Amino acid sequence: MKALVFLASRRKSSPPLPARLGERVCAFLMSQLAGRFEATLIDPLDYPATDTFKPAFSYSDNAKPSHLSGLESLIAQADAYVMVSPEYNHSMSPALSDLLNQFPSSVFSFKPSLIATYSSGQWGGTRAAVGMRPFLSELGCIPVSAMLHFPRADQVFQADGTLAPGQEEGRWASYANRGTEQLHWWAAAAAHQRAVLDPFAASPPFRRAPPERDAPGV
Repeated sequence: MKALVFLASRRKSSPPLPARLGERVCAFLMSQLAGRFEATLIDPLDYPATDTFKPAFSYSDNAKPSHLSGLESLIAQADAYVMVSPEYNHSMSPALSDLLNQFPSSVFSFKPSLIATYSSGQWGGTRAAVGMRPFLSELGCIPVSAMLHFPRADQVFQADGTLAPGQEEGRWASYANRGTEQLHWWAAAAAHQRAVLDPFAASPPFRRAPPERDAPGV
């Protein structure tokens, strides 16, 4: 089973410190996923934003930028997604929404996702998670019910994603396990169902324009 872990931050400046707190959270989660998934980290710094927004599906196949084409292929091949986001003005990271909006929902569809948020404060990015749930549902990668929140993540994790001295390893592993096990359960179920029944047979994506899916007479 393959999972993509999206680090939802392009920030590498400070203050606040550390500059890329999300790297610590992602490293921890990837270690928790290792027993169930082949996990790959997706860092938006590897996919810089452009001045003019032109998503991958707006290009012809032979003109599509190679970095977008490569990521689109990874997304299509994955069985599950983990979205790791900080909170910006009580909402999800704009780096994450910008990156995900580059691709059609069809490459995400009929697969599960896991929401994980973090902050240096006491709330752990929970308000960002509220907006992420409908966003991911509309992409087609419906989030599992368990969400993971990491308050004061700069004190919980060391730079390499291991727990800081004094943190209870067993409790943190058990906490993360609830989300990762739900993700694996749904990923396995969805993979089995996709293998026996084409999910797009009755729900095809539009190919040229959204009106292809309009109600009759509209």
